[in-house]
Amino acid sequence: MIVVENYHKTYRDTVAVAGLSVRVDAGQIVGLVGPNGAGKTTTLRAIAGIIPPTQGRLSVAGHDLATDPVAAKQCLAYIPDDPKLFDALTVWEHLEFIASAYQVAAFEDRGKALLDQFELTEKKDSMTQELSRGMRQKVAICCGYLHEPAAILFDEPLTGLDPRGIRTLKASIIEKARVGAAIVISSHLLSLVEDLCTHLLILHRGKALFSGPVSEARAAYAGLTGEASLEEIFFRATEGAMPAENGKIAAAPSGVAALDGLAAPQRETPVE
Repeated sequence: MIVVENYHKTYRDTVAVAGLSVRVDAGQIVGLVGPNGAGKTTTLRAIAGIIPPTQGRLSVAGHDLATDPVAAKQCLAYIPDDPKLFDALTVWEHLEFIASAYQVAAFEDRGKALLDQFELTEKKDSMTQELSRGMRQKVAICCGYLHEPAAILFDEPLTGLDPRGIRTLKASIIEKARVGAAIVISSHLLSLVEDLCTHLLILHRGKALFSGPVSEARAAYAGLTGEASLEEIFFRATEGAMPAENGKIAAAPSGVAALDGLAAPQRETPVE
């Protein structure tokens, strides 16, 4: 459903992502994790068609983002960590706009159901500039869900949500995957990834340290301590430990901190 092949992204002399290849199939929920500056948001924005790759091929639902970007984006929803809404539009007008942009016919019943699901019905006619941070996040989620995308990208989706909103969003993500959506969740909240994700992609300095099912990540980094927690996997992977062989954690070889010769960024660049 989402295919990334040999994806590279550079900003002048800074390497944001180097040689990333990953596939997200229908029904999978992939947790994209890594330290600040690992290349997570850069990767999501490239899959969403917001920024072009320096090298490589990206496709969504069989549509190449370079040669068929409109068809690819029709199959996709991207909910960023700080969604930019239209301050002069009401909540319902946002849904009307999305329905028009994505050519969603007779969207009204679905739109009302989404507002009810995310407790926004009473705010239907409110300008989004009047809403709290969490409510604005819910509006962005409703807009993302409206056209029933085949692939959904979340960047820190819990930002601003209250406990009920968090529960509703988690349940909705599980349901979307159950009916066949391919989902990527980028988050520093490892508990969220542990609760929801079937697969794990660990990025560090633009390269993948691990990609595969969560069960394989646990086995790879379990060592002699039994089943590894996701937090333990994260720190072992990003602090230089290599996946286990025969139940033991291998010591990181010389130079692994530079990730096979990949130089660390020389200046601050928005590559998270």
